[in-house]
Amino acid sequence: MPRVRSLFLSDIHLGTRACQAERLLDFLREYPAENVFLIGDIVDFWAMSRSIHWAPAHNTVIQKLLKRARHGERVMLIPGNHDEALRGYLDAAFGDIELAAEHVHETVDGRRFLLIHGDEFDQVVRHHRWVALLGDLAYDWLVVCGALLSRIRRHLGISGYWSLAGYAKRKVKTALQFILDFEECVIHAACQRGLDGVICGHIHSAALREVNGLMYGNCGDWVDSCSAIVEHADGRLEVVHWSAGQRSGNVAASDAQSDLLSDPPTDQEPSTRETTCVY
Repeated sequence: MPRVRSLFLSDIHLGTRACQAERLLDFLREYPAENVFLIGDIVDFWAMSRSIHWAPAHNTVIQKLLKRARHGERVMLIPGNHDEALRGYLDAAFGDIELAAEHVHETVDGRRFLLIHGDEFDQVVRHHRWVALLGDLAYDWLVVCGALLSRIRRHLGISGYWSLAGYAKRKVKTALQFILDFEECVIHAACQRGLDGVICGHIHSAALREVNGLMYGNCGDWVDSCSAIVEHADGRLEVVHWSAGQRSGNVAASDAQSDLLSDPPTDQEPSTRETTCVY
C-alpha cells in the first residue's frame, strides 16, 4: 500500500476485551503515513477502573505508534472522555507523541478540518456522568453478547459477523436522534471557526459526508466497526472499514465486521478493506 498523508483513528479502547487490536495492527501495517491523528478514547481508563484486559496486541499497538513517531511520522493524541486523565498533560509530548485538546488540520487540497474527540458536545457525558457510565456498561454487554453470537454463527457455519451493538445503534430511535444532534453540534463548532469541516470520534459511527455545507467525518471505532479515515496524497478523504474474512467477488459488507473475541484469535482469517465513501 502506498504511503498516505494522514490517518485519523479514534475509539480504540485499549485495555478492554472488545478492543480489536489485531485488526488495527493489520491496518497500520498497510498504511504508512506522514501524520497519525489519534482522536480520543485510545486507552479506556473508564473500563480499566472496573477490570483490565491488556492483551499482548495492546502493547504492540502502543509500541508501533511510538516507533512511527520516532521514525519521523507526526503522531498526535487528542484525548477523549475515556482517556480524559491525559488532558492534564496537554501540550506535552510522550515519546515524540504530541498531546493536544484539539487541532486544525489542513489537507493537501487546502481544506481545514477541526480535529476533536466530540464528548464536549455530548450533554449526557458533560452533565450526567452516571448515565454515561451506565450506557458504557450497556454497550460492553452488547459487545459481549455479540461475541457469543459470532461464535454460534461460526459453529453453525454461517459466514460473516452480525454486529449486535451496531444493530442497536441503527435501530434504536433515540440513538439515531442522538447521532444526528451530535453531528449538527460538531459541524456548528467548525462553522463558527470558519473551517471546512470536522473529523471526530466518540459515537462509534463511521461517516464521511456533507452536513449543512461542511464536511462531517467520524472515524468510527476499533471495537465494533474497525474503521478509520484516510487522507491520500492528493487530499482525498476516505472511510476505510477493516473487516475479517476471505475476499470473494464482493468485499464483505460493512456489517461483516471483526469477531469480538476475548483474546486475539490464533486462526484469524485475513483482513479485508472496504471503502464506504471518498471526498
